[in-house]
Amino acid sequence: MISLNPCPCTSGKPYANCCEPILSGRSTARSALALMRSRYAAFVLHEVEYLLATWHPVTRPMSIDPATIPDWKGLQILRTEKGEEADTEGVVEFLAIALVGKQLCHFHEESRFVKQEDRWLYMDGDLKGDTVPSERRMQKVGRNDICPCGSGKKYKKCCFL
Repeated sequence: MISLNPCPCTSGKPYANCCEPILSGRSTARSALALMRSRYAAFVLHEVEYLLATWHPVTRPMSIDPATIPDWKGLQILRTEKGEEADTEGVVEFLAIALVGKQLCHFHEESRFVKQEDRWLYMDGDLKGDTVPSERRMQKVGRNDICPCGSGKKYKKCCFL
């Protein structure tokens, strides 16, 4: 039975029809944006092997400690540049939201991707922290606040766990 759970990449599609085929290796990302979304889903799901496999060898870290991965709650794509099937490079600018402890953090990054041997890889990214007002970068989430994951539910009934 196919799961109808929403994809962690916040595309609005079911996980089974979005990032799951890419993370499982049954499919490959056809664009820089698709790789960006699948990598975000991999961070949410702590799929460290996938993250390392889709990172360019020149910039890839030796390892990723899953315990250091924040609790990602939302992704908003702001802009893409190139990165289509016929391209060999692309840029995806995004804003991601994470809970670190009880603090809501906003990460604004412009990520660079390259295509080698018909496969998209994450190269590196520039944090754009100066464009997000500092008072909005970190804010406490109360139990009765709307959950930052975008579900529309109260935080205590959704991601508070």
